[in-house]
Order: sequence, then structure tokens, then C-alpha cells
Amino acid sequence: MSKCLIIGYGNSLRSDDGIGERVADIVASWHLPEVRSLFRFQLTPELAQDLAKVDLVIFVDACRGTEIETIELKSLQPLNSINIRSHFSDPRAILSLTQALYNKCPEAWLLVVPGANFQLGDSLSSTGKKGVAEALIEIKNFLRDRGKCTK
Repeated sequence: MSKCLIIGYGNSLRSDDGIGERVADIVASWHLPEVRSLFRFQLTPELAQDLAKVDLVIFVDACRGTEIETIELKSLQPLNSINIRSHFSDPRAILSLTQALYNKCPEAWLLVVPGANFQLGDSLSSTGKKGVAEALIEIKNFLRDRGKCTK
């Protein structure tokens, strides 16, 4: 069982919105024994089962570069209430659902990565590529510093 879960999410057919997928795929290629990596187009209630099995989760999502200039790693806490829907845009809702269903909630973080192009397409802009590189360094350092999820 993995102790850490990396969840990249977004629309990989909208250029930089596919940053989450790119990061998740590269983290999976590291083959870390206690790290599992997933990509999802959207956050769905089914993810609560995955979250109940780990100690740490890092959500990775793209954000327009006009909102942030560099990657941001933010601690997450579950929301106080749950509004069950078919998908969620806020990872805190999945944390709340996990808490409600399994009486367990992993330590959670959101890694927001800046992007520039969110038009139809499957390639990343230079801003998106730079963000992916920075995100991977941040994840590797975070996992190493925690001593939880490295070889």
C-alpha cells in the first residue's frame, strides 16, 4: 500500500491545463516504492477510497499565470460541510468526504502550477513547461524532507 498519493488533475486537451497529468506521469516514472500517482480530469467522490488508504496526498493543478507567477504549495484542511456532487473542483471537498466516510483524512497539500495557454491543444507553453519542472523539484524535495516517501 502506498503511503503517499500524488493526484494531478485537469484537462490534458486544453494545453497547460494538462500540467497535472504531466506531473503525475513523471512522478510515476520515478518508481518510488511508497508513492502512487494518479491523473484525473476532475476530482470525483470515488477518490475518497484512495485517500483513506494513504497518509499524505498532494493534489497538482494548473492555474492561469495571471493569478500566480510561480508554483505555490498550500496546506489543505477538509471543508466543514459536504455537498455531494458527481465531481468537485475543490480538493477540500474530497477530504471532507473521506473524513465522513472513513473517519480518516490524510495530510493534504495543493500544488498550484502557473500556466499561460489554456486553449485547445495537447502541448504545454514555455510557462507550463517551466511550472512542471519547478513542481517536480518541489515534490521531490517535499517528499525527501518529510522522510516519508523516498527510497
